[in-house]
Amino acid sequence: MKKTRNWTSAFAVVILIISFIITSPSLAQVEKDQVAGSFTLYTSQPDADVEALVEGYNKKYPKVRVNIFRSGTEEVISKLMIENKAGKIQADVLLVADNVTFERLAKEGILYSYKSPESSAIPAQFVDPEGMYTGTKIISTIVVVNTKHVSKIPDSWKILTSKKAKNNAMMPSPLYSGAAAYNLGILTRQSKFTWDFYKALNNNGIRVGKGNGSVIKAVASGEKDYGMVIDYMVARAKKQGSPVDLIYPKEGVPAITEPIGIIKSSDNKTLAKTFVDFVLSEEGQKLAVEMGYTPIRSGLQAPTGLKTIDEIMFLEADTQELLKSRESDKKKFSYIFNQ
Repeated sequence: MKKTRNWTSAFAVVILIISFIITSPSLAQVEKDQVAGSFTLYTSQPDADVEALVEGYNKKYPKVRVNIFRSGTEEVISKLMIENKAGKIQADVLLVADNVTFERLAKEGILYSYKSPESSAIPAQFVDPEGMYTGTKIISTIVVVNTKHVSKIPDSWKILTSKKAKNNAMMPSPLYSGAAAYNLGILTRQSKFTWDFYKALNNNGIRVGKGNGSVIKAVASGEKDYGMVIDYMVARAKKQGSPVDLIYPKEGVPAITEPIGIIKSSDNKTLAKTFVDFVLSEEGQKLAVEMGYTPIRSGLQAPTGLKTIDEIMFLEADTQELLKSRESDKKKFSYIFNQ
């Protein structure tokens, strides 16, 4: 009898354990459910893209509210710096155009060092060794053409200074667009371009718009036949039926990585980390591909029409030099183009 009672008791314990496992949430689910609150994201991403990104994040963390401020990179950073001088930056996470901008903020002690475990799957050249920021995608600046008006597709940046593009091309302003400011620094430091390239663009009557969106709109509508613009906008417009095509010029292209980083003064660093991790994760990177961006994480394919990291010939320059000269570069641009 004693032996039977022991066996019965043991069986009951096993049943209780199994019941607990079945009815109780997993540890991962408990952790996910415990992530709640709100944080603020400052970004230069297009409205639809940042909304899709936050929606994807909220599927994983439904109890977190993400407050968003969105504008061009230069305006975002201007707001951030004004707040910094006032004593309190309202942003917790920053997601804007280029690493030069983040280098500036890191130098001024505004960024928080966080090395996401997801960054191990990203090429080291796109991850700040101090953990101040990490690239989230590859966005190349290329040449766009209107295929209704251009029969012979060019393969060089020289098309923008040619007779065919006389008063017939457009570019974004580095005074508004972070990508355009980065392009300015990169191209003027290439021996095959220098400032002569921008002077030639001005002499050829290129129109300076505000952001990249104004360029793709002008070329897609046929207002201009040529443009200097970021690649994903062309691929997206082409997919939607616009008569445009993109060319990665044979000389190479400047490319931004739209880094992400956490503000040092943030009171919501725990939530901020979950957002950074999500953006860099395979799930977040696949979402970037769905939006039409070339992923920065290894092992993922680029969207149709865009090149992968391995296929792109990048034009580069010293980051510290770009940081040091950014404001003087913009002033020189303003002088040349009378902006």
